[in-house]
Amino acid sequence: MIYSWRERPKWVIRAGVRGWESALRKTNKRLAETRRRPWPLSQRPGFLIRRLHQIHVALFQEACGHFEVTPLQYSLLSALAARETADQTTLAADIALDRTTTTGALKRLAARKLVQRAINDEDRRARLCKLTPAGAALLARIETSARSAHRATLGDLNEREQGLFIDMMRRIVAGNANRDSATALFS
Repeated sequence: MIYSWRERPKWVIRAGVRGWESALRKTNKRLAETRRRPWPLSQRPGFLIRRLHQIHVALFQEACGHFEVTPLQYSLLSALAARETADQTTLAADIALDRTTTTGALKRLAARKLVQRAINDEDRRARLCKLTPAGAALLARIETSARSAHRATLGDLNEREQGLFIDMMRRIVAGNANRDSATALFS
């Protein structure tokens, strides 16, 4: 807050500071400089979250690159393993992505014969997806490496901190579920 000479802070009056006008000017100048100073990237949650995502993707590629599966494709394979069969819209909600990106990733997995995409008999516009035996086998082979990448992402935290960090991230995501397609993720 910028103070005027009429609104002297009580500390100025109580302390009996001589030259309170000078002290007031210095305080006001410091406050104004603080507001103009750029917010350091290292203190911005959005920047840190994006950086942590970049780090995780790099660690995932180091651990799982030889499987030729991206973190997104691994998420889709995992969601399909949990559901057995699902339409593309449900899978998009499960992994908190838009349908177009999800459909593209599923098409690439289908081209590798890891996922089967069949037209839904009840709704000809929808595609039902399920893991193929090759997809299930790949998921079983990649699981240890993928978990290793996830552990490495949090490797600088002790076990208690890792649990707290996961809990805090889940709370933030759940509190903002209406901001994207992740609604089904934590319900």
